[in-house]
Amino acid sequence: MTNGATSPVTAATLKVEHSPLLSPTSSQSVTETVNGFHRFVIQGYSLAKGMGIGKHIVSDNFTVGGYRWAIYFYPDGKNPEDSSTYVSVFIALASEGTDVRALFELTLMDQSGKGKHKVHSHFDRSLESGPYTLKYRGSMWGYKRFFRRALLETSDYLKDDCLIINCTVGVVVSAIDCSRLHSIQVPVSDIGAHFGMLLENMEGSDITFDVAGEKFRSHKLVLAARSPVFRSEIFDGVDEQKKEMVITDLEPRVFKALLHFIYRDTLSEDAESVESSSASLSSVSETLIAKLLAAADRYCLERLKLMCESRLCKNISVNSVAKILALADEYHATELKAVCLRFAAENLAAVMRSDGFEYLKDNCPLLQSELLKTIAGCEEDYSSGGKSRSVWAQLSDGTDTNGRRVRQRT
Repeated sequence: MTNGATSPVTAATLKVEHSPLLSPTSSQSVTETVNGFHRFVIQGYSLAKGMGIGKHIVSDNFTVGGYRWAIYFYPDGKNPEDSSTYVSVFIALASEGTDVRALFELTLMDQSGKGKHKVHSHFDRSLESGPYTLKYRGSMWGYKRFFRRALLETSDYLKDDCLIINCTVGVVVSAIDCSRLHSIQVPVSDIGAHFGMLLENMEGSDITFDVAGEKFRSHKLVLAARSPVFRSEIFDGVDEQKKEMVITDLEPRVFKALLHFIYRDTLSEDAESVESSSASLSSVSETLIAKLLAAADRYCLERLKLMCESRLCKNISVNSVAKILALADEYHATELKAVCLRFAAENLAAVMRSDGFEYLKDNCPLLQSELLKTIAGCEEDYSSGGKSRSVWAQLSDGTDTNGRRVRQRT
């Protein structure tokens, strides 16, 4: 500054902007053991005795967790201080390695069949200091006093001058579990869409169906794969080279919906739309879904049959249940039939006053006995504390199972 002048004071505002938070990340470390098993058979034990303290018999090398291991058996013991009183057994790291952590189990097998094996194990128990660490090649874990020799030679562990030692090694490994960190979304199967396109463009079609004068081109192999009935009609006949078949028992719209399911494994849009429960008695059997149920039964398409049953189940009402029950019985729709019987039994008074019940009495007398059995079941539920009112009580006062007054028919 000059001449004592003061400079103006300026202020600056520091604006701190926070960057948007990044998606959280996570990782998971999984520590577990890689286990392996080896059986060491020592034949001729009596000949091995007296070889000297610290002298051993060694098994063949075996690999567990990327490392080689071996079992060392000392007939006269490993510790000079014990004066051959005990036999010693050890497991040794037989390959290069540094600080290899592992769990071990040594089992001297009882050969009498009594199952009284002598087991020394790290597994299935808490270890205060954790797994054993082998520092380098040749490091060992085991027991200098594995078994008193005098007792061993008179025990069931020694049979025909043979000992059997089983060894389990569990190498401790740690890794980041990537399967939980990342996922690859697999899209929903689109095989139905692909087969549907095959039906739409009719490419490679080799058979034509004549349904009331309307032609439908299709593929023999697709039909045969989906329906045992089509397979029989197409390939088991006299003329396997047939190019055209006439369908006399289905309407064109029903056969079209049937082909839609065979190729796409879904209901067509027309079949998906179910009429309301107020539909008249005669219209129930005339719906596309009811006729498709019949076609599914005719061509042994069990999945299609269940899909039709599911749609018709939504249309059950006092006015329609009798007719739907008759359809279910005729076309072997067992699940739909069971639902209808239960609904009719629980709403008996109202159902008996419907036109559908008259149809049931005139056309399906055998179903009435099945309805009576279902009513008996409902009575048992009611007597055991169910919420529904007794079906017989309905008949006496003209109400349904929910206690609502049912208008008397005139």
